Amino acid sequence: MKHIIWVLLFILMVSCKNDEDKILPQIQNLTESVYSSAIIQPDSLYQVYSVVSGILEANLVEEGQEVEKEDPIIQITNSTPKLNTQNAKLALDLARDNYNGSAAILKGVQDEIEAASLKYKNDSINFYRQKNLWEQNIGSKIEYDTKELNYRLSKNNLQLLRSRYERTKNELSTAIKQAENSYKASLINTTDFTIKSKINGVVYALYKSKGELITTMEPIAAVGSSNNFIIEMLIDEVDIIKIELDQKVVVSLDAYKDDIFLAKVSKILPKKDLRNQTFTIEAVFIDTPNKLYSGLSGEANIIVSEKEKVLTIPKAYLTSSNQVQTEDGLVTVKTGLENLEFVEILEGIDSETYIYKPKSD
Repeated sequence: MKHIIWVLLFILMVSCKNDEDKILPQIQNLTESVYSSAIIQPDSLYQVYSVVSGILEANLVEEGQEVEKEDPIIQITNSTPKLNTQNAKLALDLARDNYNGSAAILKGVQDEIEAASLKYKNDSINFYRQKNLWEQNIGSKIEYDTKELNYRLSKNNLQLLRSRYERTKNELSTAIKQAENSYKASLINTTDFTIKSKINGVVYALYKSKGELITTMEPIAAVGSSNNFIIEMLIDEVDIIKIELDQKVVVSLDAYKDDIFLAKVSKILPKKDLRNQTFTIEAVFIDTPNKLYSGLSGEANIIVSEKEKVLTIPKAYLTSSNQVQTEDGLVTVKTGLENLEFVEILEGIDSETYIYKPKSD
């Protein structure tokens, strides 16, 4: 008799336990989201590099200081560009002086042309005068040939001098242009030693101090927007196909523990980071916090889908093979939208079907 009582008690306990795990599917609104950690970064943030090497002479700004585009932020020292600029200026002055200065080379050639022109005119007159006499059988053949030769030599010499003048003029003009280009290049090299901001923004970091060596391989500062910030998120490759531009993002920041902020997806970077097997996406705030700083962290949920009044069950009641335990045994169901707690049921059971929590392995 006692044995029968214990069996009945056991059955009753099991029945009560099963009743505790027995539920009906619920009709509710369901939102599916993709979770990600979030880092706040200034918009247009960039690392400042130098295109030249040298010694840092001075940081012309302080960290946190606002700057405008083309404002000098760092000065680098190197005497070589200054010397090169001075030499280039001397070469330019010499080229200009050779072209049109007091000791111009062209002036000498012009003087030779004037003398050659006078000689050509004189030899031309003498030749044609002798030619007229010769045609009248006056004078000797030797005298005629001599004056013809002098005439032709003068003519050729004048042509050669004129050609030489044009050639010299072109060479000197080219020399001036080359000297001007060298001087401009040296000036550009000199300005390269003054690093300027590329945007209107804030200096977020200065990585070097006065006297330190500056190379072209290391960043020397970081500059970004002063009032526009982005939310940077890393998305697993399994979830990246669910992400679309302009999707809503719910953001919570560690600095604002009790506040929730809305944002929207603004950029999806298409290349996967092979080191952590994630994709980077960016979002911009719709509701912007009062204060933001570079590097603030928090959590984000990207809303990828929303449905109203759908049939749902807790995910804990669904087996790995998409089946649920009913009073009539295991039933295969077709699922739809899901979040961390609930999953939508499209086919297999209805709102009046009792289901049981499956036994844990």
